[in-house]
Amino acid sequence: MADPTGVTVSTISRLPKLLKIHEAQILKVWMDEQLASLSRRAGLIGDAELRAQSKNFLSEFHKATQSGSLEDISGPQWASAKALLADICRSRAEQGFTPMETASFVLSVRGPLMDRLQQEYGNDAAGLAAEMRSSNLLLDKLALYTAEVALQNRETIIKRQQEEMLELSTPVVRLFPGVLALPLIGTLDSARTQIVMENLLQKIVETEATIAILDITGVATVDTLVAQHLLKTVAAARLMGADCIISGIRPQIAQTIVHLGVELQNVATKATLADALFLALQRNGFSVQRLAKESAGAK
Repeated sequence: MADPTGVTVSTISRLPKLLKIHEAQILKVWMDEQLASLSRRAGLIGDAELRAQSKNFLSEFHKATQSGSLEDISGPQWASAKALLADICRSRAEQGFTPMETASFVLSVRGPLMDRLQQEYGNDAAGLAAEMRSSNLLLDKLALYTAEVALQNRETIIKRQQEEMLELSTPVVRLFPGVLALPLIGTLDSARTQIVMENLLQKIVETEATIAILDITGVATVDTLVAQHLLKTVAAARLMGADCIISGIRPQIAQTIVHLGVELQNVATKATLADALFLALQRNGFSVQRLAKESAGAK
């Protein structure tokens, strides 16, 4: 946009000079407003960290505006400011801030800046209007950039948490020397099957187990895809020298497997984990006997 002389607004902007002279005062007003805001989440970020982020952003904002480019934040002059915002986004995403709340951090400096601009321009309404329009557009672009980066960070955190939950939801338990158990709960999809395989195979190597029990008592439904995932896990365990027993076959699941025509390829199946453990001990040459009451009492 140009003024009557034909000079662009960004060229004659007083914002860089204003920030240089009044940066400390703007920071103070901005911090006071943030600390007093009803939407402030003090439980997520301390006053000292908030002050440091505000001071660093205002400093980088000032440096970037000195280039005279207030319309395009994609240039190298804005690289440092955007890098700082990206760091703030990562930090706040870890702390639990939403992308909207993180973007609001940038927008919250608008008030102190506009107040200072009004004092700077005085009765020059045309100059003030042009400057405020330019500054508002600049802050909006930075806020949109911040929201985008914050959203990406939040998605990354959610994905990482999902992976961690998958690992925690597939524990491999050593029931007896040479016998492992892998209780499965919930949905068994491709991603989780891969984790199941990795955990099971690693445990087979560590314990030199010869039998692995896959307990599907906690699996709500078994369809063709779930059955295929189970067979892949069984095949992988066999390649490592361990046989598999599938336990937790409820009547409904048995009917579903038969209806689907799924072949379990000579895989032993049992109704309960206890039955599967009993079979595993037999295969390893152990026998289970009930102690006589007299013997039990003597002990």
